[in-house]
Amino acid sequence: MNEHDRPEAGPRSLVGTACAHGIGTPPGRADGTRRGPDLVPDGSAELCRTLPTPADTHELGRRLGGVVEAGDLVVLAGPLGAGKTAFTQGIGAGLGVLGRVTSPTFVIARLHRPAPDGRGTALVHVDAYRLGGIGELEDLDLGLDLDRAVVVVEWGEGLAESLTDEHLLVRMDRRPDDTREAVLTAAGPSWTRRLAAL
Repeated sequence: MNEHDRPEAGPRSLVGTACAHGIGTPPGRADGTRRGPDLVPDGSAELCRTLPTPADTHELGRRLGGVVEAGDLVVLAGPLGAGKTAFTQGIGAGLGVLGRVTSPTFVIARLHRPAPDGRGTALVHVDAYRLGGIGELEDLDLGLDLDRAVVVVEWGEGLAESLTDEHLLVRMDRRPDDTREAVLTAAGPSWTRRLAAL
């Protein structure tokens, strides 16, 4: 299955989106206050970042890994090469999981257990690219993992959001100059609060 066979229209392009540059402190407003997430028309919060290097993509994921909790769902969307796996590796680093986080393309889902010196929360990394629909996603029993792990689903837009009312959608894109852009959209008040920490 490819992204064009999915029920959604596919990931929207982020090229041309006005993002804050880099991952340091977001630019302040004219009055000197820190700029946080923007509210979008549907009431959710959205944060946009330009990521000049793969290390920046990893670092944004690491920061997210510092604020995620067991029970969280992160849905990743974007074309091949957009940085979804590098972002997930950063989440794993922020959580402090055992082993190297690699794309689960051929195994569909991979469990990364917490390291003894980590935050104590496991990471379930799913690649939904080859799944035929919501039924196959539900067959993975991710609902059980949502109680005790952070679940990250690559290629999950249009499928994984139905697993829980609160989730974070991360749309990533690769620009012609090889920088990446990430738009993080919070669904639910818990995610809206945590976006401000990034």
